[in-house]
Amino acid sequence: MNADELKNHIVSTYDGIRVMEASEDTFFIYDPDGDLPPERQMPFATIVTDDNYDRVSDLGRPGAYRLNIGVTKATYTALFGTPPTRRDEDGVLDTGFDYSVRDRLMPHPFYASQYWVCVVTPSEETLDTVRPMIAEAHEFAARKYANHQARQRKS
Repeated sequence: MNADELKNHIVSTYDGIRVMEASEDTFFIYDPDGDLPPERQMPFATIVTDDNYDRVSDLGRPGAYRLNIGVTKATYTALFGTPPTRRDEDGVLDTGFDYSVRDRLMPHPFYASQYWVCVVTPSEETLDTVRPMIAEAHEFAARKYANHQARQRKS
């Protein structure tokens, strides 16, 4: 599945999504009413297709893209243990992973400390592994949205 096919899959599978694009990268935000203020527009998943933001995944290769998913703390720690905190001079988190390897689930190079995971150019088998994580991220975003809406109604 290429990046466009994955984007279409996410959009057609999950409700309440607003898709934002910048520099050919895609950001999936849970915003069913389309009214989130900019400071609350946090994606639950992204697809990055080039090296505009970083070069650590070597996305300039033909067909390369990186799927990034914001999972829960429980899921992240079950997969990778305690999130890293040490960064190199470029801000890349020290996880021991080679972030350019294709088709390997790993901590996100910059946002692992916030429980994000990623995979560069996932195969169908790896997509089968991460689909539940995308669903979890979507559900978590929907819960945060609902909680915020409930707090707003009380005020």
